[in-house]
Formats: sequence, structure tokens, C-alpha cells
Amino acid sequence: MAESVTTAVVEQFQSEGVAVLRGAIGPAQLGELAEAVEQNLADPSAWASDYTPDGGTGRFFGDYVNWQRIDAYRRVALESALPVAARSLMRSDTVRFFHEHLLVKEPGTTEITPWHHDDPYYCIDGVQNVSMWISLDPVPAAAGLRFLVGSHRWQRRFVPRKFIDATPYAAAVHGFELVPDIEAELAQHRIVSFDINPGDVLAFHYRTLHAAPGTAGLTQHRRRALSVRYVGDDAVFALRPWLHSPPFEVEPASVGGPLDDERFPLIHASR
Repeated sequence: MAESVTTAVVEQFQSEGVAVLRGAIGPAQLGELAEAVEQNLADPSAWASDYTPDGGTGRFFGDYVNWQRIDAYRRVALESALPVAARSLMRSDTVRFFHEHLLVKEPGTTEITPWHHDDPYYCIDGVQNVSMWISLDPVPAAAGLRFLVGSHRWQRRFVPRKFIDATPYAAAVHGFELVPDIEAELAQHRIVSFDINPGDVLAFHYRTLHAAPGTAGLTQHRRRALSVRYVGDDAVFALRPWLHSPPFEVEPASVGGPLDDERFPLIHASR
């Protein structure tokens, strides 16, 4: 997989905020992850969420920060080729694992993933970062993530939105504005999506705006994805005007300091 992280791929990630790493995860590790997903679904953590209301069709499930109890998550995050790729994409000397996030949409799910970017949810600041969305299933472009190209470079930050109903966490506050109506502005932007096969990885910046439809009417496959998230040299602890997600505890005295914490292991990823 390291061969796929060419200079052109790095430049695309840096300029557009998203790139695809084809076949980044091999069949054996995909099989381990598939078993891990079933384990996670059967035994969710206290931070898990079901976004499909009672009586709804399909299921939209999310859970995160299970890598210390689900070994396949730990191995793909810390021991696969992904940290090496992350180092190149971020143009960072160091690679630190932030957390993993499981997202599953079963066939027939109508719940969307609203337009948002990830950075304002998190308890960190820094622009050297990458989220690696590992697909366990074939996902046609029409049913997959959509990205607003270049939005990570807008120098704008948006209030997080709840996945359960797409409402904002709060009103606009200093430094954060409400997400605009991207659907009404589509003609003004370049929106990209990709046909994805199992083992492909979508690499995108924490500030790249993205969204996804439900699966109903678009695919008969489950849409299982594990996002593995990394940060680089410039990552520091931060606080938000809302409860950050994941809800890691952050000591006020550590704000502005590095993520030198066992919850966020530093990975020795050589090029």
C-alpha cells in the first residue's frame, strides 16, 4: 500500500482535502475487521449510539474508542500500513493515533449523515491530521461519502451537528459558524464521491466538509466503515464551547499542550 501514497496522492490530499488509497487493507485484515465489527455490534461501549428511531427501517449505528478492547481495531490503527501513509499525507515527522470510529448503515437505512466537518467535534487543535475511512463493503458513489473539495482550506469552522437529527450542537459562537445549506449551494462547489471496494480507504482532513446519504434505494449492501484517525506534529489539546466528541476528559491545564497521553499513542512509523 505504501506505493499508492505517491507524491500526487499527497498533493491531492493537501489541496483537495480528500484522496483514495485503493486496496490499502488486505483480505486477511478485512476478515479480522469484519469479525471485530460483529463483536462491537454485539457488545457496544457506553459511548455507542443508535441513530435510527424506533420503528425506522434499517439501522445507523456508531461507536468509538474501542481499540483497547477490540484487538483488530488496535492492530489496524497501530500496526498496519496506515500510520506510514498518514505520516506522508499529513507531511508530519510524527504520527499519533487519536481514536477509531465505527459507523454502520444497514440496508434500508434512511438516516443521512449531515454536512459537517470533524475538527470542531474534537478536543484538539492542529491542521496536520487525517481520518482514514476503511470500507468493509462495496459502496457505490451514490451511497457513499460526499466531500466538498478544498473546504479544509476555507479558514472557517462550523458548529458540530447531531447525527440523530442534524441539528447543531449550539448556536453560532465566536470562531464557529453554523454549517451553511450546502445542498442549496451545490452549484457553487465541487463535490466529489467515489466508487469504493472493500479494503479501499478514504483519507480526508478533519476540516473537509462531508456528508452521506442513507442506504435505502441506493445499495443492498451494508455500509460498514471504520475510521482510523491520526494527528501530526502540531496537535494540541483544546476545549470547545460544547461537549466534545468523543468525550475525552481534558484537564484545563493541558490546553494548548501536546497530546502526550497514553490514550493517544505515538506510533513509530518510518517512511
